[in-house]
Amino acid sequence: MPEAIINFAAAADQLFTEQVASWEQCKIGYNTLQSVQTRLFEFAHAVLKVQFNPGRMLSTSAKVDAKSINERKCFLCAEQLPEAQKSVRYKNDFLILVNPFPIFPKHFTLPSISHQPQLIKDSFGVFLDFCRDLSPLFTLFYNGPRCGASAPDHLHFQAGTKHFMPVESEYDTLLKFCSAELFSSPSVKVFSVDDQIRKMIFIEGREKFQLEKAFAVVHATLQEFTNEAVEPMMNIVGSWAADEWRIIVFLRKKHRPQIYFEENDEKKILLSPAAVDISGVCITPREKDFQKFDAKLLQEIFQEVFFPEDEFSEFTEQLKIALR
Repeated sequence: MPEAIINFAAAADQLFTEQVASWEQCKIGYNTLQSVQTRLFEFAHAVLKVQFNPGRMLSTSAKVDAKSINERKCFLCAEQLPEAQKSVRYKNDFLILVNPFPIFPKHFTLPSISHQPQLIKDSFGVFLDFCRDLSPLFTLFYNGPRCGASAPDHLHFQAGTKHFMPVESEYDTLLKFCSAELFSSPSVKVFSVDDQIRKMIFIEGREKFQLEKAFAVVHATLQEFTNEAVEPMMNIVGSWAADEWRIIVFLRKKHRPQIYFEENDEKKILLSPAAVDISGVCITPREKDFQKFDAKLLQEIFQEVFFPEDEFSEFTEQLKIALR
């Protein structure tokens, strides 16, 4: 497709239709969504769904240690893509690809054309552009290199059907009942949000440059607070609606919970929380794990992988000062 496309949401939608029709692996992937099972658990201000999706085994069990990454070819580099996989070129620097191993009814991977590390600091502006350009059909998300990205060596975002993740619909409720304002100006607002399950920072506004500045402060403060040399652990969900961006930054303490590493397979649960999971759609590729979940177990897993209460409180106080 030509580079001069302006309506990227429509172009992505058209690409999806074409790929499901012409690419057998893609067709199989989306057909498997018809048999996905879901259980729903309600909390005070949030809903968490658990989805049994065997098609996600490869992603859930991906080895993301440095040795494993170095020993395999990068599956997001153009020369490694399947011959049947087509793309839409996005502003010369990125591709829009249909993800053949979906969670969403329509699921896309958005890799950089150049092979570079998965880091958000210098690519947040592109993330914002994608949010705007793929609306109103799709929501963007980013998994950090140490908390969910199955290709931590290649910069990429993902997009999926809008309002599929419960946190999108909960945004206003979370602001009303679970937030504290950290900064406010005519062009950008920043909030800390704690719904007793997740620890988050919300950034909203209409001016891209101001959002980039606010996010840079969040990133720098979090990096200093956690003493991380490269990138602090975070997942990000972003959308564009009513002429403004809504950005959710999830503050992570761990990638995978201890129960993921249990040697006893009867105790082990393959839940590897990334952006989609912590946004309310928890993916497990094994049916026996799917049956084990209850609200208590979900809450314990989330509390293990997010900032604890005291650290979140200390961080938000530092962030409030830094934003001034």
